[in-house]
Amino acid sequence: MRTVYVNGEYLPEDQAKVSVFDRGFLFADGVYEVTSVLDGKLIDFAGHAKRLQRSMDELDMKAAIDMDDLLGIHRELVVRNDLSEGLIYLQVTRGAADRDFLYPAEDTPPTIVLFTQAKPGLAANPMAKTGMKIVTVPDRRWGRRDIKTVQLLYPSMGKMAAKAQGADDAWMVEDGAVTEGTSNNAYIVKDGVIVTRHLGEEILHGITRKAVLALAREAQMKVEERAFTLEEALQADEAFITSASSFVMPVVSIDGETVGTGKPGKIVGRLREIYLEEMRKAAV
Repeated sequence: MRTVYVNGEYLPEDQAKVSVFDRGFLFADGVYEVTSVLDGKLIDFAGHAKRLQRSMDELDMKAAIDMDDLLGIHRELVVRNDLSEGLIYLQVTRGAADRDFLYPAEDTPPTIVLFTQAKPGLAANPMAKTGMKIVTVPDRRWGRRDIKTVQLLYPSMGKMAAKAQGADDAWMVEDGAVTEGTSNNAYIVKDGVIVTRHLGEEILHGITRKAVLALAREAQMKVEERAFTLEEALQADEAFITSASSFVMPVVSIDGETVGTGKPGKIVGRLREIYLEEMRKAAV
């Protein structure tokens, strides 16, 4: 049985509880982060902690916990759950208060929950060799997608739509352009150039995205940060996604149409190799 963290306590998962009045439950008034663990160490923790703070700031949420203490909790959960390879999920909500659309009093303590998910073989995912099949869905989310909130119903619907069509995931499209995947950032490669949506309120500012683009540029790869159309994606030489849980993952078909050769490309393969190598070195 897993040990989880709830509001200052480490508890067996079957004893962990939060209030029915928690605003995360009533209003999706909360933010979250997911940090990968490889070899018992945290991948890009500093980036996730920084984005967590940004998300809270954007929602006028009080500082939930000191980031050094947060690192300590993550490490403790790794030890208590003997986690070698997997994920740590962190959620912070505005806390519990009687149901009201107005925010509760400023001294309302936030709710802080963390738990682990063991994922043996996370870095050796066989899909990295076969590639993902993607379908597209309209992007009908709220406008502030740059804030990593727990409002995940529409992305969940997108994943279910993909599953119903025999695909692995969905990319969301708005005004003819791809925004991002249901839980990942989206990329194409054309004539050696890596193209991904520019940062803005339309997409999540991916931590893995930031690291991958920096590593690509260090490797002298060409990068363009701009919107790309679904038509461009269908004509691309390669396509891929990035996320904390899948790292760099190739896409080999979109809406039933083959991308490039229909097999993972060289640029995507090289990026995944570089990313895993460098992130393992920097892991804490």
